[in-house]
Amino acid sequence: MSVVIADESVMRQLLQSARTIAVVGHSDKPHRTSYQIAQYLRRQGYQVYPVNPTVQTIDGETAYPSVQAIPEQVDIVNVFRRSEFLMDVVEDAIAAGARAVWTQLGVVDEAAALKATEAGLTVVMNRCIKVEHMRLL
Repeated sequence: MSVVIADESVMRQLLQSARTIAVVGHSDKPHRTSYQIAQYLRRQGYQVYPVNPTVQTIDGETAYPSVQAIPEQVDIVNVFRRSEFLMDVVEDAIAAGARAVWTQLGVVDEAAALKATEAGLTVVMNRCIKVEHMRLL
């Protein structure tokens, strides 16, 4: 696996094979981008798990404090946290057995990406999952 900046075939394959997505930094506020993108992903048929330790539920669904707390294996960990928090998210994703880490626009940390790839995770960094889903599928 490798750090992916624009490899369309890897992104397409990942989006096609994934069934579960943890949205780290999922807001409970409908006007926030993380909320809107999570809603889009649900409409596309993905099982979306909100990860936000500051709330109990989002739209009636349990919000989890970490990726490891999610009761099933996660295919993609979609990150809506600032870059300085990415290493912690990557460590959580690795410990949870996630298959991939996908960071939103502006979220970049090469050391975290390297750690994830060394652990066998696919990494897509600095790309909007909704934009890429709409473009590639």
